Amino acid sequence: MDYASTREAALARIAAAQDLDALEALRIEFLGKQGSISGLLKTLGGMSPEERQNVGPQIHALREGVTDALAERKSSLESAVLEARLASETVDLTLPAPEAPRGSVHPVSQVMDELAEIFADLGFAVATGPEIEDDWHNFTALNIPESHPARAMHDTFYFPDKDAEGRAMLLRTHTSPVQIRSMLAQGAPIRIIAPGRVYRSDSDATHTPMFHQVEGLVIDKGIHLGHLKWTLETFLKAFFEREDIVLRLRPSYFPFTEPSVEVDVGFAIVNGKRVLGGSGDAPGHGWMELLGSGMVNRKVIAAGGLDPDEWQGFAFGVGVDRLAMLKYGMDDLRAFFDGDARWLSHYGFNPNDVPTLSGGVGTAA
Repeated sequence: MDYASTREAALARIAAAQDLDALEALRIEFLGKQGSISGLLKTLGGMSPEERQNVGPQIHALREGVTDALAERKSSLESAVLEARLASETVDLTLPAPEAPRGSVHPVSQVMDELAEIFADLGFAVATGPEIEDDWHNFTALNIPESHPARAMHDTFYFPDKDAEGRAMLLRTHTSPVQIRSMLAQGAPIRIIAPGRVYRSDSDATHTPMFHQVEGLVIDKGIHLGHLKWTLETFLKAFFEREDIVLRLRPSYFPFTEPSVEVDVGFAIVNGKRVLGGSGDAPGHGWMELLGSGMVNRKVIAAGGLDPDEWQGFAFGVGVDRLAMLKYGMDDLRAFFDGDARWLSHYGFNPNDVPTLSGGVGTAA
């Protein structure tokens, strides 16, 4: 076989290749597993030592020559492709730069993160639970009687289905069922917050059918109302980033706590906005109801599988959306769910602004 002629013919075909696809086809034809030159290499094993010594260098020289020619032609074709692309693509530097996609963290998500950061520093864990609940966890276990208005169809979204035990199914009206589930699953002592979506049949400027709530629960031995007041004061001072937050506790009634207290906070009107801080009894100030709380009712502790003679605790709940409105100066709760990009651009947060107690838990984008 005339290896020199074969080499010249192969090199000529490689030099004539017009594009990278044609060049790749030639590489496979010559050097692929079933290629002609690969086939010649396989014949070396059947030759005598004298033949191999004579023919082997010629075959290897053929392979190396073809390999080098392929690499050189590939580099040449790639350069030609790049030159053609650069010649066809032009950039008008006088045009405005394309607008980068923009996004922001929703105020509710930001406040959720702020709450988790604050309560984590106080030793609380974050607990979650299902949004579709049964009426035992949502009402009965929380000492809410059958005659309570909250159980009415006009206040609660019920499903036509019942669970395996025949209990009515509904969209939870608060995150309190998470407290029951946590007590049953973990026992005591326990220290949790339960943030999440809740649902009630209500809609106006300050109420929506779906809103966000965070509830807190502490169960331990020797817990009293003083622990509750200190926890709420510490939380609100950290959240609103003011040391002059003053609380007023008023007696109230909730089925799941006894005693129950409404928590008012002092505020003043500044530039038409409510600004929390100072005593509500000071000149130009007033009191605003902010959240509900109290000592956990003995019946609720028992429903959670604990002995109320041994364990005591406190609970509290507040609307996350309301906290966001107060802290960041928003007036209409309905705008939270409109999906208006302009509103989100104004009130949203930079994704890199992760809340920290040292750096401030809230920094608007």
